[in-house]
Amino acid sequence: MTDTAVDTANAPAAPTSIPHWIAGRRQEGSSRTAPVFNPALGTAVSEVALASADEVAEAIATAKAAYPAWRDLSIAKRQAIMFRFRELIVSRKDELAQIITREHGKVHADALGEIARAIEVVELATAFPLLTKGEYSENASTGVDVYSLRQPLGVVGIISPFNFPAMVPLWFAPIALASGNVVVLKPSEKDPSASVWIAELYQEAGLPDGVLTVVHGDKEAVDTLLTHPDVQAISFVGSTPIAQYVYETGSKHGKRVQALGGAKNHMLVLPDADLDVTADAAVNAGFGSAGERCMAISVVVAVDAIADELAAKIAEKMGGIRTGDGTRDNDMGPLITGAHRDKVAGYIQTAADDGAELVVDGRDPEVDGDPNGFWIKPTLIDRVPTTSSAYREEIFGPVLSIVRVASYEEGLALINDNPYGNGTAIFTNDGGAARRFQNEVQVGMVGINVPIPVPVGYHSFGGWKQSIFGQGKAYGKHAYDFYTREKVITSRWLDPSHGGLNLGFPSN
Repeated sequence: MTDTAVDTANAPAAPTSIPHWIAGRRQEGSSRTAPVFNPALGTAVSEVALASADEVAEAIATAKAAYPAWRDLSIAKRQAIMFRFRELIVSRKDELAQIITREHGKVHADALGEIARAIEVVELATAFPLLTKGEYSENASTGVDVYSLRQPLGVVGIISPFNFPAMVPLWFAPIALASGNVVVLKPSEKDPSASVWIAELYQEAGLPDGVLTVVHGDKEAVDTLLTHPDVQAISFVGSTPIAQYVYETGSKHGKRVQALGGAKNHMLVLPDADLDVTADAAVNAGFGSAGERCMAISVVVAVDAIADELAAKIAEKMGGIRTGDGTRDNDMGPLITGAHRDKVAGYIQTAADDGAELVVDGRDPEVDGDPNGFWIKPTLIDRVPTTSSAYREEIFGPVLSIVRVASYEEGLALINDNPYGNGTAIFTNDGGAARRFQNEVQVGMVGINVPIPVPVGYHSFGGWKQSIFGQGKAYGKHAYDFYTREKVITSRWLDPSHGGLNLGFPSN
C-alpha cells in the first residue's frame, strides 16, 4: 500500500448535493437523502436526493406535459438534436469519464470505454427516421390502400444500475427520445451524477424542457414508476430478483416492460485453443470494471487436458494487474460499496470452505490507493464445486472460477443447465466445434474466441432464461419496436362513380 494521499486535485469538484433534473433545471429534493461515496477513498463525497412518491409523480406530470409538442416535432428537428448531442458527448467524454471514476471507482480508461460503447447507441439513434418508418400497400382492394405507422408510447421510465452509470442510460434514452417519447430516468443512487450531466448535455443540444427528466430515489421511486398510470413502458437493468419484480409489477399495472437481469457467464476452453490468447481473454473479461458487469466472464470451463496449464497462465497474467485508485495509472479500481466488497469476500471464503483451491486470493489489502477504499483484488479459484454458492450465484466482483470438465459435451451441458443465459464464449481453433456450440448453447449472446460478446449498437443486447424478462432487448432494431407501437390504417377515397350505399359487411 502506498503512503501517498489520493490526488483528486484534477478531478471535477464533487457537489455537496446532487439534485433531480425536472422541467429543464436542477431541482433540490424536499425529502430524504443518501450519501454518495468515492469508492477509492471509502468516504462520502456528496449526497443525493431520494424522491418521495409525490415528487416522482410530479416529475411524471412534467414529462407528460412535454410529450405532445415533442411527439409532433418534425423528424428533421428531432434528428438535428440527436446529431448535436452526439457531437457534444464525443467532445466532452473525458469530463464524463472523470465523474464515473469519482463515483463508481472504475479506472479512467475503463470509464472511457463505457462511454465509447454508449456513443454507438447514440449514433444509432440518429438513424431513427429509417428505423421508425411504416409500410404501405397500394390497392389492397379496389381503390383501397392499407398502410401502417409507428408512433411513440408517451412517458417511458428507465431504471438503470450502478455499474454503468452512463452507458446503460444511453442504451435506452436516445432511442426512446428519438422515437418521440419522453423519458423519466431513475439512475442508481450510488453514482447518480452522470445522469444529471447527460440531461444537461441534452438540453445544450436543444432538447426541450421536460422531455428528459432525471429523478433520484430508492424503492419508493421505483415503485411509483412501476405503478403510475401515466407511465407507458419501463426499461430496467439490474439483478435477476429485482428484474423479475420490475417485470411482474410493471406488467400487472399495464406497462410494456423490458427487464434485463443477472448472469453467470461461462467460457468453454477446448484443448486446441491458443492458451496464451485464452488466458489474456479470461483476465480481461473477468477483471475489467472490477468484475461489476453482467457480461463479465466469471467461470472458465476448462477441459481437463489443458486445465492445469491454463490455470497457471491465468495466474501468471493476473500478477501484472495494478489495482488501485482510478485516477492513477492502475488497471482495476475498487468495488462500489463496502457492503458489496464484504459480500464478494464472503463468496471467496465460501468457495474455500466448499473445497475449492484459492490460487490467487484477492483479499489482500495491498493496493495503490487509500486504505479506506472498497478493495478486492483479482481472485482466481480453481476446482470450484458446482454445488457451491460461489459457482451457482452471481458474485459481481473480480472473482474468476475454474470448473474442470472431461469433454465439450460435459462443458456444454454445464452451461445449458445454468439458470442464467446472458453471455458465453468458446475458445477453440476448431470451426466445427465453434459452429456446433453457437447452435447448441442456450444463451442469448455468444462469443467465438471473443470473451465479452456485447453486440454492436445496430444489433441488440439481451440474454435468455433468467437473464431477461418481458418484451424486447436493449438497442438495435428491437429497441425501436419496444418504444413504438404500430397503427394500421385502411383508406379509400371514393370516386364520384362509387355507386351508392352498401351496408353489407365488407368482404374485400
